[in-house]
Amino acid sequence: MINRPNTKAQRLHRHKRVRGKVSGTPERPRLNVFRSETNIYAQVIDDTTGKTLASASSLEKSFSCDGTKTDAAKKVGELVAERAKAKGIEAVVFDRGGYLYHGRVKALAEGAREGGLQF
Repeated sequence: MINRPNTKAQRLHRHKRVRGKVSGTPERPRLNVFRSETNIYAQVIDDTTGKTLASASSLEKSFSCDGTKTDAAKKVGELVAERAKAKGIEAVVFDRGGYLYHGRVKALAEGAREGGLQF
């Protein structure tokens, strides 16, 4: 029997370590990313009140993308940036959620930057 690492536990450990350093404020909320096998989710969170200010996901009924999962992540980034800007949020702190800054997470971040968010 092969002893394989528990990748979910490792990600949660990395996420917990990052969350000790990254926190969202009302002036500069936290852009949180969650990546599942098929979808990607993004939330703009004010940690002082514990409220979600804006969110977007590839699972929404109004969302459509005829490309790869990376293309969908970029569109989700642009969508969350548009919704955050509508609420008056210009700058955020990026929380990659314990994932590597690569692939879909990177595409979401680039989409949010193209949408006008600064981080």
